[in-house]
Amino acid sequence: MRISRKYLIETLVPRLFVAGLSCTYLTGMAVLAGFAMSAKDLPDPKKLWERNRPVSVQIVDRNGRDVLVRGATVERPVDLDTLPFHVPMTFLATEDERFRNHIGVDPRALTRAMWQNIRAKRYVQGGSTLTQQLTKNIFLTPDKKLSRKAQEMMLSIWMERDFSKDELLEMYLSRVYFGSGSWGLENASLRYFNKPAAELTLAEAAMLSGLLRAPSRLNPVADFDGSVKRQHVILNSMEAQGLLDVGVLDAAKADPIEIHSPKDTEGAQYFVDWIWDDLERRIGVPTQDIIVQTTLDIEAQTAAQAALVTHLDPDRGATQGAIISLDGTGGVLALVGGRDYGESQFNRVTQAVRQPGSAFKPFVYLTALRAGKSPWDTTLDAPITIEGWTPENFTEKHLGTVTLHTALAKSLNTVAVSLGEEVGRENVVSTATQMGLANLKPFRSLALGAQGQTPLAVAESYLPFANWGTQRAAYGILSISTADGTPLYDRVAPNGAMVLSPNELADMNYMMIEAVERGTGRRARVEGHMIAGKTGTTNDFRDAWFVGYAPDHVTAVWVGDDTNAPMAKVTGGSIPAMIFADTMKVQLVDAPAARLPVSVEPDWARKDAQLLNLLDQLETRLP
Repeated sequence: MRISRKYLIETLVPRLFVAGLSCTYLTGMAVLAGFAMSAKDLPDPKKLWERNRPVSVQIVDRNGRDVLVRGATVERPVDLDTLPFHVPMTFLATEDERFRNHIGVDPRALTRAMWQNIRAKRYVQGGSTLTQQLTKNIFLTPDKKLSRKAQEMMLSIWMERDFSKDELLEMYLSRVYFGSGSWGLENASLRYFNKPAAELTLAEAAMLSGLLRAPSRLNPVADFDGSVKRQHVILNSMEAQGLLDVGVLDAAKADPIEIHSPKDTEGAQYFVDWIWDDLERRIGVPTQDIIVQTTLDIEAQTAAQAALVTHLDPDRGATQGAIISLDGTGGVLALVGGRDYGESQFNRVTQAVRQPGSAFKPFVYLTALRAGKSPWDTTLDAPITIEGWTPENFTEKHLGTVTLHTALAKSLNTVAVSLGEEVGRENVVSTATQMGLANLKPFRSLALGAQGQTPLAVAESYLPFANWGTQRAAYGILSISTADGTPLYDRVAPNGAMVLSPNELADMNYMMIEAVERGTGRRARVEGHMIAGKTGTTNDFRDAWFVGYAPDHVTAVWVGDDTNAPMAKVTGGSIPAMIFADTMKVQLVDAPAARLPVSVEPDWARKDAQLLNLLDQLETRLP
């Protein structure tokens, strides 16, 4: 059947034209209706100034110095006038090369992206403008719905109407996420390169712009090689757009990138983990940006971390360690819960229950002082058997008659056990509990520290020796405030319990100073400062400790292996004592050379000691 020309012209074409107009009209009305429906649910433009990111918890030390940030870093506003030209150019080339020419929505970019995705049969390119990305970041949820896309377009056009292109670009660069908790270009530049954005090179700017597609996966801390590959893609694209010549391109690719790794405070993550429960008890789960001023001293923390890494010796089985330093009030100056927080978040300061060994002995001697003995009283270092158990000295030798202060300085096991039996194990438990230890039982091996304690508890138990006799619990938070300075919490210092008399304190200081000066703790000495303390080593060298103090400073160091495997003759006087010394040197560098209250050796004791020394010399000369 043939269709006449007249029929086509007079009848069919007009009908098709009308039908086409009708479809166009109906489609247009549908689109307008969709936009109208979407417009009903548009967010309040006032949200422009709200932050669409996790809350920021900024941790600072006791002097207000930055330690680290949990959550998101607070955005720092970007000023285009301070940036070198290549920085905004790099981001526009990456995210929206027609940014200066569109009205917030770019039909050309949408069409190109649609065609590329169809050809690839998968999503390979987006068509959103930089303004749309900013709109989504500020106002909208990430839902992939047509209604949300319509809202995004309308809001983008509105923002282009009310803000200049430079203002939009500044808002975008101030808010976009770069990974590693860094929101905004300034924070990202500081996080990855330790420099302000105004100093970014072309190579660095290209690397940062490459993070925007997948900030968690592509950031140079997580995957440096992947980040460099993405950087090269960005630079090649800029050259293809005519923004770079080949010489500049090659120079940028060859420009070495040095990623800033905040190792200095990484170990402080253990400390922040520890204070977090206390933080939430004080103010609840943070719902706004806050600043937490802590007791930490960033220099002491850095020194402690460095000392641990320097002295641990995996070849000898000393694979892990813990350090806790307290000031005289119990404030934590440094807390290192392990060798590497990234490898293990287990906090060995607060969670590892390890035998303190001979570091427990001071509580046996303190109990003896309370029973009427003095550091210069003599006792017999000889074999002893209790309930079928015969403890041995570390040297497996016996010294015969010795003073109590010598027995503690030389860490004689037989004397400690004998003394514990003489004064009563229950009394030793009572003394140690009063000083801050817990969960002790009067077992026969009590005097040798065979019952596990955390390094934190051991440090707390030594604190009265350093602060003139007051027992205090460790704490880490001084104050909490909002980002704008509104106070949320200020610590009020509780009254501590006085647990040592002046005479007890002076006698214990005398004995533990001797343990450092002439006993097993010689490597813990700090030049120019009075140091007291005690070593601790357990059976088969599974745990090694040094716990020591200066006026108003206590540090406990534990070294061992998480599997409780024995070490190769690592004693408390070796690696732990050296870690202690390196840690305390920094803490005491500006501290006055204060003296601990110390007992004076009585004349009769001095004469007895001279007589004992003479007898020892005669004994060695006998055939």
